[in-house]
Amino acid sequence: MRILVADDDAVSRRLMEKILTQSGYEVMTVADGRGALDALTQKDGPRMALLDWMMPGFDGPEVCRQIRARQEASYVYLTLLTSRQNRTDVIQGLEAGADDYLIKPCNPEELKARLRTGLRILTLEDKLVEAREEMRIRATHDALTGLLNRGAVLNLMKVEMARCRRERTPLSILLCDVDHFKQVNDVYGHLVGDQVLRELAERLKQAVRPFDGVGRYGGEEFVLVLGGCGSEQLHHRSSDILNAVRSKPIETSAGPLHITISAGAFTMDSLGWSGDVEFPLGRADSALYRAKVNGRNCVQFADHLSTNDSEHVGLPTVS
Repeated sequence: MRILVADDDAVSRRLMEKILTQSGYEVMTVADGRGALDALTQKDGPRMALLDWMMPGFDGPEVCRQIRARQEASYVYLTLLTSRQNRTDVIQGLEAGADDYLIKPCNPEELKARLRTGLRILTLEDKLVEAREEMRIRATHDALTGLLNRGAVLNLMKVEMARCRRERTPLSILLCDVDHFKQVNDVYGHLVGDQVLRELAERLKQAVRPFDGVGRYGGEEFVLVLGGCGSEQLHHRSSDILNAVRSKPIETSAGPLHITISAGAFTMDSLGWSGDVEFPLGRADSALYRAKVNGRNCVQFADHLSTNDSEHVGLPTVS
């Protein structure tokens, strides 16, 4: 564990560094509050700090206040070092955001015991953050494929539609359906069908850019949200996406299966349209229906939405 020692007294810094190094800590030292703040706000800065109360630049309590004012940052365990023993001063330090305080000169054994307490708190904090992230993943991702689930990908589409209007960039949607997927389940069983969906999801993710969205819309249907992709570019990208799926058989426990998809594509170039996600999904769904009618394993394009269109009414979804 890395720990920061901030003290303007060189003798105190060296003594503290020696004690902590012998206890197995990786020690970083600075001589003033501004240096302490800079070190603690780095991306991979120390997670523990011993801060002298009186320092040039910022004093210890001010460093605590500024660290606690940060948002979405890893928790840092802060201990104030002070010769002040007045109860009012102690309360002031704790209210500034310090987790603990020690009276100087510090007893080495007490110092190590207080730091062990800090380590336990940081371990608990990390476990809580990990659990929260796991819950977020479960709430927003499909359990089978690991893609965004229906709610999450539709929410992403709303965000990208707002970006399309705000930044005056196009947005394209691909609604994809696995061809003859019912036959896969009927002939080979649902476990093989699951293997197909997992591999298909991986190929779709690999076929798009890292900032594009890929989600499982339901069953064997997938939605791709392609930000900044205009109608001309969509013709090339949709072809690449279909080729990524059909380029080689999918290996399953029943042997290799040649899988293709059909897709309906729709592009929004509109800057002023303020409708919801149902309209572009309806247009993409209608185009997907035409792709199936035309023999599958292809993409059909809906008329794109342009800046010349002033009013738009969502079309009914075609099953």
